[in-house]
Amino acid sequence: MIGYLEGQVLDGDSDAILLLAGQVGYEILVSPFTRAQVMAQSKETQVQLHIYYHVTERQPKPVLIGFLEKKDKAFFQLFISVSAIGPMKAVKAMVRPVGEIAAAIEDKQVSLLAKLPGIGPRTAEKVIATLHGKTREFAERAPARAPLSPVSPSPDNPEMVAMVTGVLVNQLGHSSGSAQRMIRAALEKNPGIHTPEALLDAIYQEGA
Repeated sequence: MIGYLEGQVLDGDSDAILLLAGQVGYEILVSPFTRAQVMAQSKETQVQLHIYYHVTERQPKPVLIGFLEKKDKAFFQLFISVSAIGPMKAVKAMVRPVGEIAAAIEDKQVSLLAKLPGIGPRTAEKVIATLHGKTREFAERAPARAPLSPVSPSPDNPEMVAMVTGVLVNQLGHSSGSAQRMIRAALEKNPGIHTPEALLDAIYQEGA
């Protein structure tokens, strides 16, 4: 069973990356937020991923799901303990930092969790009922522990938001909370934005 891989990213699509490790190319599913962080790095960077190895009778072909931090993998394993959430749904839902999702669980913010892709109000309530009180250690990692705004900056394009968040945080040095505020403000003034490049332009036209 594979638990950890380190190598160079050769390619990436909407929900996976191709990692070259030990002369072998591994296709690894990653969350939209993790993908944005990985793809924001230079191609020469050695990426270190903690791997969740998923295989079942219904899914006999092994699926590798990667996380940049061990704690993110631990949170993911808690997340999929909720009866309505499997590994595939969970990884696609993680469009925001783990610390923010955990904070929403601890603050019982159904409206925010419901806006994660594939979740919805009923599943959000199940997440809180199952995990409330179990995610405090992850929520403490959130840049701002105050309750999060339930407004989703771009429910129709969470991948774009995740990619721009990764650039603002990892390349430009903004905090996660500051990045979310800038993105939200830009999208409120320019709701027709559909690409990461246009969103970044709008943010800096506002003087961010």
